[in-house]
Amino acid sequence: MRFDFDGTDPLDRERFPIDEWRLVERFPSDNDLGLTETLFAIGNGYLGMRGNPPEGRPSAAHGTFVNGFHETWDIHHAEQAFGFAHTGQTIVNVPDSKVMKLYVDDEPLLVSTADLVEYERSVDFRDGTLRRHLVWRTPSGKVVQVDTTAMISFVERHLAILSIEVTMLAGSAPVVISSQILNRQDGADEYQDREAMAKKDGWDPRQAGAFTSRVLVPQGDWHSDRRMILGYKCARSGMTLAVGADHTIETDNVVEELIDTEPDLGKKVYRVDAAEGKTIRVTKAVAYHSSRGVPARELFDRCRRTLDRVRRDGVQVQLDQQQSWVEKYWANADVEVEGHPEVQQAVRWNLFQIAQASARADQLGVAAKGVTGSGYEGHYFWDTEIYVVPFLAHTFPTAAKNLLRFRVNLLEHARARARELAQRGALFPWRTINGLEASAYYAAGTAQYHIDADVAYAVARYCDATGDKDFLRRDGAEILVETARLWADLGFWRVDGGRTFHIHGVTGPDEYTTVVNNNLFTNVMARFNLERAAAVVRGLREDDPTAYALLRSRLNLQDEEVDEWEDCAAHMAVPFDEGLGIHPQDENFLDRELWDLSQTPPEKRPLLLNYHPLVIYRFQVLKQADVVLAMLLQGDRFTSEEKRRNFEYYDPITTGDSSLSAVVQSIIAAEVGHHQWAMHYFLSGLFVDLADLHGNTSDGVHIASAGGVWNALVYGFAGMRDYGDGLTFDPRLPSAWPSLRFPLRVHDTRLRVELEQESITFTLLEGDPVTVSVRGESHEVGADGPTRVPLDGQGPRLTHLVPRQPAPVVRADGTVITAGVPTDPETLAEEAALQSSSGQPISTVP
Repeated sequence: MRFDFDGTDPLDRERFPIDEWRLVERFPSDNDLGLTETLFAIGNGYLGMRGNPPEGRPSAAHGTFVNGFHETWDIHHAEQAFGFAHTGQTIVNVPDSKVMKLYVDDEPLLVSTADLVEYERSVDFRDGTLRRHLVWRTPSGKVVQVDTTAMISFVERHLAILSIEVTMLAGSAPVVISSQILNRQDGADEYQDREAMAKKDGWDPRQAGAFTSRVLVPQGDWHSDRRMILGYKCARSGMTLAVGADHTIETDNVVEELIDTEPDLGKKVYRVDAAEGKTIRVTKAVAYHSSRGVPARELFDRCRRTLDRVRRDGVQVQLDQQQSWVEKYWANADVEVEGHPEVQQAVRWNLFQIAQASARADQLGVAAKGVTGSGYEGHYFWDTEIYVVPFLAHTFPTAAKNLLRFRVNLLEHARARARELAQRGALFPWRTINGLEASAYYAAGTAQYHIDADVAYAVARYCDATGDKDFLRRDGAEILVETARLWADLGFWRVDGGRTFHIHGVTGPDEYTTVVNNNLFTNVMARFNLERAAAVVRGLREDDPTAYALLRSRLNLQDEEVDEWEDCAAHMAVPFDEGLGIHPQDENFLDRELWDLSQTPPEKRPLLLNYHPLVIYRFQVLKQADVVLAMLLQGDRFTSEEKRRNFEYYDPITTGDSSLSAVVQSIIAAEVGHHQWAMHYFLSGLFVDLADLHGNTSDGVHIASAGGVWNALVYGFAGMRDYGDGLTFDPRLPSAWPSLRFPLRVHDTRLRVELEQESITFTLLEGDPVTVSVRGESHEVGADGPTRVPLDGQGPRLTHLVPRQPAPVVRADGTVITAGVPTDPETLAEEAALQSSSGQPISTVP
C-alpha cells in the first residue's frame, strides 16, 4: 500500500501521548479493540497474551498463545494432486489465565460503560510490564481505584505474574475478585456469539480459520486452597498442555476465599468486606507447560515446580530478574534517534516486539505474528531468517542461534519434502509449525523454493556476525550442504551462446508473480547458497579435518558435488535487459503489461482480496519488493547504477500489499539517493502496526516488519553492510536527524556506533579491537578511545522523484510496455446488470 506521510504524526496523541519508553493509552475506545489488544500484547517468545482487559470484556479477540502449540487438520483440495500439502496446522488459543473479574456492590467493572474518573493503560519497554490504572465511580456513587499489572517473564520461560489492586477511595463496599482460568478455545465465550465473531470480518487469507470441532480434550483438573491446574490434549495433533495458577492476597479487610475447578474452568474467588482506604492486592502467578506428547499429568508437575519457586522466592525476585534482563537487552539493542521523540517511541516499540517474539522461543520458530495473535494460523515463514536473524545476530546472538536450531531440528522433514518433490537434498516448508508443508496454494507457497537460500543466508549471517564455528561445524554446514544439493538438482544446464545454469518453475518473494523461470531473487540467493556451501566444506577440509570427515560420512558427501556447486554458482543465469538497463524480475517478466497503481482505487487494495490471482499474474505488479530485496541481501553483486535503475523501475509497480516491503524499499532508496522515499518507506514500516496501516494489526504484530525497522535504521540510514568480509559503512543519515546511535556486536566485541551529519564514530565497549570500513577506508576501533571518521555528506541526494505512474517503455523487440488497470469485478457486475435491464450491449469504446 502507499501512504501519504506528509510529516504529520499518524497517531492520535491525545489518546496515545508520546513517551519514549512506553506505549500509553489515556482513554479507552471500543472502536479499535482488536488493534489495541495487539499493541498492548505481552510475551516472551514462548508465551503470549493479548491486551484483553482483566475483566474479560469488551474484547475483539481473546488470545493466549504458546509458541508451537497447535492442532492439525486435513487439507481438502478441490482437485488433489501428488505432493500437495495434506496436513494443516493452526495455533491454538490456550486457556486464558488473564481473567480477574471485579465486582463492587455486586456491580461488575466494565470499562466500556464505567464512569471513569481516571484511566491510563501502558506497556513499559523498560521492564516488559503491562499496567492499567483507573478510578471508577460506581453507579451508587462510590469511588474505587483499580490497578492491574501483567508481566510475562523473559527469565522464567513458562511464567507470568499478574496482579490486581483495589482500594475504596470513597465509601466501603463488598468487593468480589474472581480469578479464573478459562478454556476459550472450546468453551462458549461468556459474552460473545463465537460463530458471529468468527464471520464478522469476512474472507481474508491472512486470518486463521475457525475450528469446527473440539480441540482441547480435558485431561484433568485439580485445585488446593490457593492453586488450580487444568490439563489438555489436542484432539488431532496429540500435543499436551497444562496451565496452573497460584494466588496470594494481601489486605487488612475481612476475606472469604473459595476455589473450584472443572474441565474448562478454574475459579479462585475472594469475597472482601472492603473498608474505605484499605487496599486489597491479589497476585496471581501463572505457569504454562506444553509438549508434543508428554502426558498432561507430568505437565501438572512441571507447573507445580514453576509455581513452587515463585512461592519460595517471592514475586519481587521475579520482577527484579525481569528488570535486569530487559536492561541488558536494551544495552545491546537500543537505537536512539535524536530530536524525534515520536519516532523514538515507535522504534523502541518495534524493537520490544522482537524481544517478545524471540527471546524465549528456545529452538522454536518466530511466527509471522509472534505470540500476539492467530494471524496466518501461527505459521513460521521465511520472515525470521531474512528480517529477524540479522538483528538478533548483532544484538542477541543466543536468540539467533535458537531460531536457527529450529531449522536444524526440521531438517529430516525438509529432506522428506525434497524427495516428495522429486529433488535431492532438503526443501524447507514454505509455511509450517511442525515441519510439514502447510501451504495449500502451491503456486504462492511450495513454489517459493527460495526458502532454502533464505535459511542458508541466515546461517551465514549468524556465523559471520558471531564467529560461532562450533555451530557451523555441527549444524550449519549440514544445512548448507543439503540446501546446495537441492539447487544443484533443481536447476539445469543450457548451452546457447554460452553455458548457463537455469532454475525454472519457482516463485520469488513477490507472490503476485508465480511459477516463473529464472526468478532473479531466487537465482542470486541460490548462487550465494551454493558458493557459501562450497566455501564452508573446503574450509572444514583445510581447518578441521575431523569435522570434515564426520560431515562427509554423515551426508555421504563427495568432492565432485562441491565442484558442481561452484560450477553452478559461477554460471548462474541472472536476467538482465540491456535496453532498459534493469534486471527483469524473471525471464519473462517484461512480456507482461504494467499495472497502473496510480489509477487503482484504495478500496481495491490489497489486490489479492479484490482480484483473481490470474488477473494479477498477467501484469507487471508486485506484492512486495523482489529484485530490490535481492539488491540488499546480495548488494555486492550489483553496481550502483543497476541499483538505481532497478529501484526506479520497480517502485511504481510495487503495491506494498505485503508488510515486508516498505523497510526494504527504504534501505535501497537511501542507498541510491532517493532520500525522500527512504523516509517515506521507513515511516510506513515504522508505523505499520501502531497506525494499523494495513488494516490487519488486530490479527497480531507484523514481526518481520518490526525486525525490518532495525534493518532500515542500521542498513539503510547508517549504511552498514556485511557481505562476509567485515563490516562496511556508507551512511545516509536523514537531513532532519541530528544523530543516530546504536550498539553492535561483532564476534565477541561490542561497539557503539554514533552517526552525525559530519561524522561517524565507533567506540569499543567490550572485547577485542575490530576493523571497520567507511566508504572504502579501513579504521581500527580499539580501547584507546573512540574512532571518529569525518564524512563528506550523506551520499547522493537525487532531486528527481520516482514517478508514481509507471511510464511506458520499449521492449528489446520494439513493442511498447503499456500501463493500465483491469476492470474490477464489481464494475463488470454493474455493467452486466445494466445490460440485462436495458437489453442493449454495453459499449467499451471511448
